[in-house]
Amino acid sequence: MAPIPLQRDTVQRPGTTRAGYAHGPRLASRTSLPGIPLAPSAARRFVRAALAEWTGLGVPAAVGFSDRLADDAVTVTNELVTNAVVHAGTTVDLVLRLEEEGGGDEPTAALVLEVTDHHPARPVSGDGPGKDPEPLGTAAGELPDPAECGRGLQLVATLADSWGITYRTGLKTVWARLPVDDWSAPSAPPDREALGRGLRAAEILAPAARRTERDDAAWDSRGAPAFLAEASDLLAGQLDEDLVAAIAGQLLVPRLADWCAIWLETEGGGPAADPRLARVWHSDETGTEPLRTALEREPLRLPAGVGSGPVPVPWPARPAEEDQEGAAGEDREGAPAPPHPGGRDGAALAFRITAGGRALGTVLVGREGVTQVPEAVASLIEDFVRRLGLAVGAARAYTRQATISRILQRGLLPSKVAEIPGVTSALVYEPSDDGVVGGDFYDIFPCPGDRWCFVLGDVQGSGPEAAVVTGLARPWLRLLSREGFGVGEVLDRLNRLLLDDAMEAAEAAALMVAAAGGQQLHDGTQSRFLSMLYGEVVTLPDGGVRCTVASAGHPLPLLLRPDGSVRPAAEPQVLLGVVEDVAYESQVFDLAPGDTLLCVTDGVTERRSGPLMFDDGDGLARVLAGCAGLPAEVTAERIRRAVHEFAEQPPDDDVALLVLHAD
Repeated sequence: MAPIPLQRDTVQRPGTTRAGYAHGPRLASRTSLPGIPLAPSAARRFVRAALAEWTGLGVPAAVGFSDRLADDAVTVTNELVTNAVVHAGTTVDLVLRLEEEGGGDEPTAALVLEVTDHHPARPVSGDGPGKDPEPLGTAAGELPDPAECGRGLQLVATLADSWGITYRTGLKTVWARLPVDDWSAPSAPPDREALGRGLRAAEILAPAARRTERDDAAWDSRGAPAFLAEASDLLAGQLDEDLVAAIAGQLLVPRLADWCAIWLETEGGGPAADPRLARVWHSDETGTEPLRTALEREPLRLPAGVGSGPVPVPWPARPAEEDQEGAAGEDREGAPAPPHPGGRDGAALAFRITAGGRALGTVLVGREGVTQVPEAVASLIEDFVRRLGLAVGAARAYTRQATISRILQRGLLPSKVAEIPGVTSALVYEPSDDGVVGGDFYDIFPCPGDRWCFVLGDVQGSGPEAAVVTGLARPWLRLLSREGFGVGEVLDRLNRLLLDDAMEAAEAAALMVAAAGGQQLHDGTQSRFLSMLYGEVVTLPDGGVRCTVASAGHPLPLLLRPDGSVRPAAEPQVLLGVVEDVAYESQVFDLAPGDTLLCVTDGVTERRSGPLMFDDGDGLARVLAGCAGLPAEVTAERIRRAVHEFAEQPPDDDVALLVLHAD
């Protein structure tokens, strides 16, 4: 990362020397974060990444980067960015600077953190030259009450060698200086330097893998917040409860316990249903299976009145038959007795997993060779289990939503599409999110009079509102088509139906989502809008087929001839469900043998790569032109692949396309 211009702060804590910025090289990294709740998480990741990068580059001062320094830097960053977001709510600028200071035989180094917000109207009382900066509402010489003001500057004062606040026009910056220890020690042999730097960078970027030896003294005001912050990051993004349990086990063992087990309640199973043992984790791999065997005999159940605090429980015992055989240390044939589940006797604590007032499971942790778990560690595990409960609850909510969406999706889309005589068809349908019902739909079905109808539609939005409109539009369309109405007339009548029943139903669905605590995706009026490409096909006596199509606010269908020429096959018209007095018109053309008709939704044409879209400069037509003479399935696959390869990120909208190829 390139060095950036630095500004010097003038406020310092009494009793410390001012950070000397005039000596030695400086290395800095900068980022800007929006003033939203996710900013502290992003800031923590940024700091760890910067420390890892500097270590990997072989910066001399990075030799002194310790686990404690990384944790302190992450903790200070988390608290300062959180304060800026909560109290200012503006964009937050974060600068992490590595400074080598002094000279001669004893050079020093320090990490300097600067967090700047753009709302200086909330001053910190008592700040100024020669004064110890203190939070708003705190009397001179006092630290803030964490119960009222949070840990913010109290933690900074504890962890930093010096810190302060600088005001500039329109800006307020809080900075903190953390010394780097032992950086001038002799370096490793040249042939091991690169390996050492790489390992240190990996350790900083993967904090869950550090600290294999337990140090209870580390879980003070320094270590506990950093551990909980990292745990929240790792747990919050998981959408599978079993994966959440697996990550939780690896976070607890061996940092806080020698082993742990996690039971999860069966959702919808009722109070009589047994919880399932979702995860067993032991610091000694050979102890995992004996522990699992002992714990599987009877699920752990806590009394109904137990809250979130620790509950002492008996140490796991061997199954009865193993106890009898191993009472003297050997079984009947003289072989060693099976290992004791959980290892040596010790202390075991159980914690109830809850979220939203509901019990979701139980965490059991054990420490070998002790009579009790230290109170500070038990309190930290309790805080961790609260976060685990939130993660399990979120994963279950996502699973429920995904299941409902899959059921709705199966009901809203045809189980199979009709085969049109003389035409080969190919469909591609890829919802953008498995957890949300998509707004795209398709259908091919026969109608009286040797007609076959096809449709590709896209409801504005997604989720329940879109599902309601899709659930009404597709059967209405089939009914109107089979009544013998022409293509334009079908769209006229469907438009009027959408303006009445679909609007009312979609708004009702939106109100239900809001009442259930969900987030309304639109303002209630847009969810009835529907773009649609609708057409019918009849077979011609001399070969080929005749198509009649109409496009209502939909990407226009493209007609590909065998010579590679491509042209639109319909005219643009207004969306369905917008205005009442619309007379939709249709276009008629013949598909001769070898011709191909391509129909897509805007998930194809509006696929983005930065500021560009897939169909810019007739991009879709160019890709289609290269498919001349290819079967329908091959053409569909080429278009699908081109859409995916247009950008590095996966599509963020549903992708649907229909290819009709005249045989």
